[in-house]
Amino acid sequence: MVIVVTGTPGTGKTTFAKELALKHGYQYFDLHEFIVSRGLSAGTDEERDSLIVDEQALVEALLPKVVANPNLVIDGHMSHEIPREHVTKCYITKCQLPVLKQRLEARGYSEAKVRENLDAEIFDICFHEAQEHHHNIEVIWT
Repeated sequence: MVIVVTGTPGTGKTTFAKELALKHGYQYFDLHEFIVSRGLSAGTDEERDSLIVDEQALVEALLPKVVANPNLVIDGHMSHEIPREHVTKCYITKCQLPVLKQRLEARGYSEAKVRENLDAEIFDICFHEAQEHHHNIEVIWT
């Protein structure tokens, strides 16, 4: 079973994904680490202070790993980009906006980056993108 855990940065994806992997005896997979280690970013968007990632290139690089390991929990806010036929379950982590704001500020995010991520949470960006990919979605409040 391949499980993806997605959501706005700061909503608790990593904590939830690691607990889920441990509970089921699955391999935990850090999507951000994969992107960096494989050189899958085309640089950094300085204004947004984030990596620029070609979603299609990411999926193409990731699919052999997904196919080779059926017991995987993939943690990353782009994990919902993996095609539905390769994913059993898609968890979306969410949290209350004041909690999210506090977590992002504690990470040292700029005011603009905090605002952008709060907006992403308000508009349920990860949820709607996962729906567009027809994933079997479950929302987890952290």
